[in-house]
Amino acid sequence: MKFLDQVKIYVKAGDGGSGSPSFRREKFVEFGGPDGGDGGKGGSVVLTSERNLNTLIDFRYQQHFKAQRGGDGSGKNKTGKGGEVLFLKVPVGTQVFEEDNKTLIYDFKNENEEFVVAIGGKGGFGNTRFKSSTNRAPKKFTKGSKGEEFWIWLQLKTIADIGIIGLPNAGKSSLLASITSANPKIANYKFTTLNPNLGVTIYDDKEITLADIPGLIEGAHTGTGLGIKFLKHIERCKSLLHLIDITENNLEESYNQVRNELGEYSSDLLKKDELIVLNKIDLLDEIEINEKVKNFKKKTKKNVLLLSTLRKDALMKVKAKLINYVS
Repeated sequence: MKFLDQVKIYVKAGDGGSGSPSFRREKFVEFGGPDGGDGGKGGSVVLTSERNLNTLIDFRYQQHFKAQRGGDGSGKNKTGKGGEVLFLKVPVGTQVFEEDNKTLIYDFKNENEEFVVAIGGKGGFGNTRFKSSTNRAPKKFTKGSKGEEFWIWLQLKTIADIGIIGLPNAGKSSLLASITSANPKIANYKFTTLNPNLGVTIYDDKEITLADIPGLIEGAHTGTGLGIKFLKHIERCKSLLHLIDITENNLEESYNQVRNELGEYSSDLLKKDELIVLNKIDLLDEIEINEKVKNFKKKTKKNVLLLSTLRKDALMKVKAKLINYVS
């Protein structure tokens, strides 16, 4: 399925129904008088957040959404039927912007939130409303008001407890597949992951949501390799799991390259809690591993975990550690 993290749509709330200019017409009743009812309210357009959605793909082929018009009033003082509310489901993490795509008007951070993005028009008044002591047979009535209509932008920023970051081929997708039920595409070439993947794991009866963020290459903060699209998903993650391929020649350089891209995009990303994991230890012997770990710790002053996605004990250690990074 194609991932879609930004879309422009048109929303139109229903117009209000018109009031009725009806007069009573009853046999054996000498004076009829006005009996026109009011028009019904137009239906509003409401956005509602769903936990089970993780893409805006539903808006790819349909960009225009219109709620139902309110019914017209009728005789016997009958009010027109209100237009049905149009509910549009969006993933948790969706941000709603005005047409300029800069002015934020709502941010869905939790499940089952609702936001009325376009309000339905009010129903018009029937002629009964205009009856008075000096005007016993008013013919006046009003039409319903127009429903609100806008072009808006929807932008999706993945929300996860842990964002898995690192260079391409660090093994992020393999890690996600190993500790969750996610089924990301895995292969040995740059930009294997073209879209963020979400997975959920449970440890000690606690649920952890992880996002596999596509590899960040040099220049990602300027948009190289769709970098900005990927970086904005990291903003929503509570903590980061920085995965590094231990077979790289210079682990410190690989680490700093990703950190530099985070900092260039937003200094706030560097303030997030970070768990550093050296992956693919099954490809080196113990002496090489110890030497690389020693040098990395000396240069970065950071602690690390060792991982092979082929070893269950190593995966369990990572899962146990992740609990400390989930608030």
